[in-house]
Amino acid sequence: MVLHSAEQFKALGHPVRHRLVNLLRQRPATLRQLAGALGASKGTIGYHVRVLREAGLVLLAGTRQVRGGTEQYFALVSRTFTMRPEGTGGAEFLIRAALDEMVPSEPGQASDTMLRHLWLSDAEAHALEERLRATAAGPHPADPAHGAPYGLLISLFRADVPSLPPDDAD
Repeated sequence: MVLHSAEQFKALGHPVRHRLVNLLRQRPATLRQLAGALGASKGTIGYHVRVLREAGLVLLAGTRQVRGGTEQYFALVSRTFTMRPEGTGGAEFLIRAALDEMVPSEPGQASDTMLRHLWLSDAEAHALEERLRATAAGPHPADPAHGAPYGLLISLFRADVPSLPPDDAD
């Protein structure tokens, strides 16, 4: 899903709602399950889920009869959210969110953060973009028994980086 409205960015901008989206990427869940995972009250979680629903990011995925009532399961409308390419607001939002999620790595854990500039043709840039998308979209089940969660922030962008003129020292 491509995010485009101020309402969607505002909905995702709150730390609790961002964490809810991360939980719902794993599977549909009830308010009780979400509240337990975040250590918050069902009322608080209900409010934040409602904001995400009104922004069109979360939907009611199903219900289940339990003693004493009906459980509602909520799910994301899409596994991935992307930003419109124009402007930098979406990129800034994602970078801030990634920084908020980062925890210090321990010895032996995989962790890498880098900024690199590549000089690419349009065809090379599109090919790299496809490889990055394929890596991010691959099957990575949210299973704590399988491993720990890692964040992956990918941004391929045109950079305002100067280039040296050809070397005349030949």
